[in-house]
Amino acid sequence: MVIATGSSVTPLPGVEVDNEKGVIVDSTGALTLPAVPKTMVVIGGGVIGLELGSVWRRLGAKVTVVEYLDQLLPGMDGEVRKEAAKIFAKQGMELKLSTKVTGATVRGKTATLTLEPAAGGEAETIKSDCVLVSIGRRPNTEGLGLDAIGLETNQRGQIETDHAFRTKVEGVWAVGDVIPGPMLAHKAEDEGIAVAENIAGQHGIVNHAVIPSVVYTYPEIAGVGLTEEAAKEKGAVKVGKFPMLANSRAKTNREPDGFVKVIADAETDVVLGVWAIASVAGTMIAQAAQAMEFGALSEDIAYTCHAHPTHSEAIKEAAMAVRGKPIHM
Repeated sequence: MVIATGSSVTPLPGVEVDNEKGVIVDSTGALTLPAVPKTMVVIGGGVIGLELGSVWRRLGAKVTVVEYLDQLLPGMDGEVRKEAAKIFAKQGMELKLSTKVTGATVRGKTATLTLEPAAGGEAETIKSDCVLVSIGRRPNTEGLGLDAIGLETNQRGQIETDHAFRTKVEGVWAVGDVIPGPMLAHKAEDEGIAVAENIAGQHGIVNHAVIPSVVYTYPEIAGVGLTEEAAKEKGAVKVGKFPMLANSRAKTNREPDGFVKVIADAETDVVLGVWAIASVAGTMIAQAAQAMEFGALSEDIAYTCHAHPTHSEAIKEAAMAVRGKPIHM
């Protein structure tokens, strides 16, 4: 048996979602709004909230993002988080960081939210035509009767497995959003292939250290491997950055926002992480993931010929910058 029941939207206490009314919605409801709301409040400055909020902003809605933490996109590289906030603010999105939502009421087609500083303080209220609740997802493990076969979940409701995706119960395996790791479709897909191979007696493997993540905003945000902060906790690093403003293809397309960042081990030059903000960052990151899967050095990327003019040249230039050799700066 393979448990692959996925995940569902995490509810926010005090804020009741009703997708049918279309006033307070979750990510599913935000995809089926019948018209562009004049105003939208997004609760949660993570991946899904920013993706959907930025779509409705580009369609004309006045969007306010309320995030409990002091920065957007938790878990991503620090410089990427700061740059993303600048870009979204420039696009007209209002960002209320270090702020929590304590309640919500709906009257007719208008929602009223009560907000407070995350650290405590004076409350305020804001009204909006639409509220998108997007504070994360939780694994669908409740109601499966796992306890009946002696299988427990961890504190996050996830099922623990070994590297081959076996649970502690003989004959029961698990993959995807119900096990630890990022809740990403491509991660789950690779795990599905691996578990099928393992059940068949083959050797299915997923390298969880090289799972790319993408935020489908405009521009896109993508990363693979360690953030600079996490890499520095493990030892000395060298970092190379290259701005998209200096990339020929991005300039031609009038897409100047963003940069590429390569993080390498200071001693071995092994690439530990790559982060990018660019119009096609989601496509660009595949090269970085493949290089890291093969244990590439930043030098390997730097001395690989890249076609000109392409966005991917920025990855080459960032790798060259690790050694202080970018040529288009």
